[in-house]
Amino acid sequence: MLQNKTLLFLLLAVSSLVVSCDSNRVFDAYKAVPNKWHKDSVVSFKLTPPDSTNAYNLFVNLRNTNAYKYNNLFLIVEMVFPHGKTIKDTLEYRMAEPSGKLLGTGYTDVKENKLWYKEGVVFAESGEYTVNIQHAMREHGKVNGVKELEGVTDVGFRVEHITSNN
Repeated sequence: MLQNKTLLFLLLAVSSLVVSCDSNRVFDAYKAVPNKWHKDSVVSFKLTPPDSTNAYNLFVNLRNTNAYKYNNLFLIVEMVFPHGKTIKDTLEYRMAEPSGKLLGTGYTDVKENKLWYKEGVVFAESGEYTVNIQHAMREHGKVNGVKELEGVTDVGFRVEHITSNN
């Protein structure tokens, strides 16, 4: 019985250390993508910012495997404000070196990418915001988009406090 309590205490201590190390995080969530990310599939996140005065940095997070066969990634990111205003951006990110080696962090075949979305955003409207993320990949020379994108396992969205490096 004492061993179980000691083990539980150690587990809680380590968990709180891991969570407290990320003090910049305001919102951070991932959603799994089925085997293939269909071009019509939209990954949505709902968030309520803590205030309407401070500025934040926004990121799209992505986990991908070696099955991802492109050097870049095109995303359509849409932010819907609480009062109905919508901002839609088409973004391009570099996902691999010219040699084909995938960018991102991770020691296994799963790479994590933290991709800039917007810098210094002030959530001036109070209430719930919705962020919608959809891939917009095209193969070189083809008009129709990639119907099912392979190799993306999770899509995430992150809001961080802005820190000064003084």
